[in-house]
Amino acid sequence: MASAEQKLTGLFRQLGAQDQATLLAFAAFLASRSAAPAAPAVPEVPVPQEPEIIPEPEVIERPAEESVVGALKRLSKAYPMLDKKVMLNATSDLVATTIMQGADPVGVIDQLEEIFSTHYEQLKTGNTD
Repeated sequence: MASAEQKLTGLFRQLGAQDQATLLAFAAFLASRSAAPAAPAVPEVPVPQEPEIIPEPEVIERPAEESVVGALKRLSKAYPMLDKKVMLNATSDLVATTIMQGADPVGVIDQLEEIFSTHYEQLKTGNTD
């Protein structure tokens, strides 16, 4: 039995923190359904949280003649990491302003770019308020 324990320990040490926690949880599950006498409880191992890697936005050149809807599509493609639902109020207000009041599309697109950029910076800093 000692060689199996050594092999398991060796494999455990090769794993990253997240996989070690998964292995411990699985071992605890197996022990809980086993008919064998209960083994001593395994202490909870805190799993260090790996920092989330936020990708850089894709640089997509702004066409000279771009519609507001086209800009939204371009920005959505450039910033796939952003939750578009969070920005819906601000972006839909700008689109409505363009349609209903005939606002200057170039100015509206500038504002849309600022909204996407601001939300991206908030995502990177963890400040999503």
